[in-house]
Amino acid sequence: MKIYRRYLAREIAGGIALVLAAFLALFAFFDMINEVKSVGDASYQLVDALLFVTLRLPSRIYELMPVAVLIGTLYALASLARHSEIAVLRASGVSTKELLTILFQVAFAFALVTFVVGEFVMPFSERAAQQLRIRERGRTMGQGLRSGVWIKDDLSIINVRVVLPDNSLRDIFIHDFERGGRLRSITEAAEGEYVSPAVWRLKGVARTLIEDTRSQIIHLPEMEWNTALNPDILAVLMVSPERMSLTHLAAYTRHLSDNGQKTQRYDIAMWKKVLYPLAALVMVALALPFGYTHNRVSGVSLKIFSGVMIGVLFHMLNGLFSNLGAINGWSPFLSAVAPSVLFMLAASGMILWIERR
Repeated sequence: MKIYRRYLAREIAGGIALVLAAFLALFAFFDMINEVKSVGDASYQLVDALLFVTLRLPSRIYELMPVAVLIGTLYALASLARHSEIAVLRASGVSTKELLTILFQVAFAFALVTFVVGEFVMPFSERAAQQLRIRERGRTMGQGLRSGVWIKDDLSIINVRVVLPDNSLRDIFIHDFERGGRLRSITEAAEGEYVSPAVWRLKGVARTLIEDTRSQIIHLPEMEWNTALNPDILAVLMVSPERMSLTHLAAYTRHLSDNGQKTQRYDIAMWKKVLYPLAALVMVALALPFGYTHNRVSGVSLKIFSGVMIGVLFHMLNGLFSNLGAINGWSPFLSAVAPSVLFMLAASGMILWIERR
């Protein structure tokens, strides 16, 4: 690699890392302020709040990476332009295509980091953070819902009033139907424990068997319950689709599809998981035209402010298209890729305009 390539890559990567570290510190500070309000709830202490904020850092890295790439690249390019280094490179024969190639190489490295964090680190750290908060505050996942959690599994409709952080269940109601839609039985259990794939052990069971004009109640100390419901599906209750791994998203989407339920939101989330890391490539392309403008007085601060506004707009559009796609039944792929395509078109137009000046 030529010296100027290494130099540019180092400056840009350094700028991105600096901005990302600053953003993480800022958001961790805000998260800590928010958590301090809950210190004292049950056994939730200051050390638990610190651990919760730390466990949420991978989620922050994943969310902030595109904006950090944009602002970091803008900062690095504006600094280089302020010292006339970009002008010297262009006068030496370095084309826009070559500069863009260098930017893409750096952005691809950060895109890879985003994918690894989003797929292998964030889902587990986010789940651990939510489990910590629920456990130490002495709460259960069912307390926020009036009637608990409702899940459809083939011919059964399941109502779970309480899901504990260790994925054990409390106050379970299983309504089994026949193919024609007639209610066949109602099973009530005080608690349930996952013991093996597709098997739960229910305790304190009362089964109501319904046969034509009569019913029969059977009390059992415990029984095995075979169902497709498993801890991975329950994990959806603690982690939003955007923060789940592709494996868990695929499993839950398949479960919903098998039971004839809508999967639009989770299909969009799957495509976003695939495409979101590539937003780093869009951000560096968007930053390049700003590097060609030269202002020694207030250029750097103005460009950073522009980067913040563009980053906020990208984040808002990303959420907007996801919600509109889920509501209107748009193609999951188009809903996920639309913001990046719009920003890449804007970047291409700006680069062409700068080249023709």
